[in-house]
Amino acid sequence: MIIRYKQRHNDRFALFSEKNKVQLNDTHPAIATIELLRILLDEEKLSFEEAWNVCYHTFSYTNHTVLPEALEKWSVDLIGRLLPRHLELIYHINHLYLQKLRQRYPGDDQKVMRMSLVEEGWPKKIRMAYLSIVCSHTVNGVAALHSELLKATIFKEFDQLYEGKLQNKTNGVTPRRWIHCCNPALSDLISDTLGGVDEWITSLENLQQLAPYATDKTFQDSFIEIKRQNKARLKAWIKEHTGFDVPLDALYDVQVKRIHEYKRQLMNILYVIHRYLAILDTPQDQRRSKFVPRVVAIGGKAAPGYHNAKAIIKLITSVQHKVNNDHSVGDLLKVIFLPNYNVSSAQVIIPAAELSQHISTAGTEASGTSNMKFVMNGGLIIGTMDGANVEIAEEVGEENMFIFGENVAGVDACRKQMYEGRRDYVGRRLKRVFDTIKSGFFGDTQIVHPILDHLQDGGDHYITCFDFYGYVAAQEVVDKTYRDYRKWTEMAILGVAKSGKFSSDRTIAEYCSQIWDAKPVPVPHPATNPNQRTRSFANLPQLE
Repeated sequence: MIIRYKQRHNDRFALFSEKNKVQLNDTHPAIATIELLRILLDEEKLSFEEAWNVCYHTFSYTNHTVLPEALEKWSVDLIGRLLPRHLELIYHINHLYLQKLRQRYPGDDQKVMRMSLVEEGWPKKIRMAYLSIVCSHTVNGVAALHSELLKATIFKEFDQLYEGKLQNKTNGVTPRRWIHCCNPALSDLISDTLGGVDEWITSLENLQQLAPYATDKTFQDSFIEIKRQNKARLKAWIKEHTGFDVPLDALYDVQVKRIHEYKRQLMNILYVIHRYLAILDTPQDQRRSKFVPRVVAIGGKAAPGYHNAKAIIKLITSVQHKVNNDHSVGDLLKVIFLPNYNVSSAQVIIPAAELSQHISTAGTEASGTSNMKFVMNGGLIIGTMDGANVEIAEEVGEENMFIFGENVAGVDACRKQMYEGRRDYVGRRLKRVFDTIKSGFFGDTQIVHPILDHLQDGGDHYITCFDFYGYVAAQEVVDKTYRDYRKWTEMAILGVAKSGKFSSDRTIAEYCSQIWDAKPVPVPHPATNPNQRTRSFANLPQLE
């Protein structure tokens, strides 16, 4: 960036922040702010005031979590050994910043200590999120609820200090990959229905024109057939990658995302066990009339050192082997752990899903983007009012989703009751699930037993047990709705039609206009001359 700028400008970086914008994608690249400052000071010989002004107006910071423990803190010792000049500059910035805080809040040493870039203690650490805020002209969250929670919780004091600095930019996903590429049959159906053109791919709000077709039988028939083809593709993928056969005529119920306690894959598999036990309790001749056949697929990766996440995966795979080999249950229930979940497999999984699970504890998920992808591909959401689910509900209507669980205030109330000694929140049906796991019914699952004990003994921080019964009730509504597959399809089509807001085109346009101050420019038509097509600047004179 600096080399390119110096080739075109000779003004001591006066226009640098107008020509270059850097978005910190969480705190992982936060040291970039100090690296630019170092170059401008030490190599370009700007004054500190000049260099700081360039840096401040160049950088902006996107936060992706409301969990305090997820905010990065880098060891002072580590930075000092590897990047001593950078540490020196961080301390200088902190000195000037603390002077400002003391002037703003005279006598409030506790607030100054809380907001300092340096966390005292052993080992001493640099709060990289705070550094990112101080070094950036704009800070944003990635969903409306998330951004409001940032202002009310972990960044409350910064929102008060820097009025208007914190804003929201709701995430989006690209319809090029997440409809047109991964679901070509649906893409063709949309284009044919909208007059044989594919302008909707770059103007996703045009999907609204599909809404009248939600009850059109001919359109529904095509939509249903496409979903069935996608399910057949996933069925073959599951067979190839796991060895298990799953039925085609079943509800495809999918949860794919990082394995984490707040995302509550544990609640999903506990419900699967509850459902399995309920099937076993029901006389053989009554099961098919009582239970909708279901394929429950869970996929995702655990962080290398995240013991509890790996224990949850172990429980899922143990349940998978028990249920899938129980011939008395047959095709009424299949459980699949989708191995090595990644973007390539997602392009097979997401178009096939009929129900997608986004069941994080309210107030913990910043946004989520797979929820957007599932809706765009005709999947219905069962979920909490968390992250982007809130805005999806505003667009598609809560009546076209299966919403359950406590809201943010309710989560706080549940935790308060639990911490004050309440222990009756597990309930009879969930206790039976716990006892079944501990009995060895699913084989050696001892690795997960301490997690279950902790949940029962006042450690249900993510209110998995509190929300479990609302989740069960929502799943009953899912079964009832799925039996009327025309109604289910109508809801799915309306989801597709009303998902236009969640295009990354809209998100990027908001970043351009409200953070980067980047104006759109016309894109030139591709050159017809092969010589010109290979050049970076096709409008330059042709090579000899």
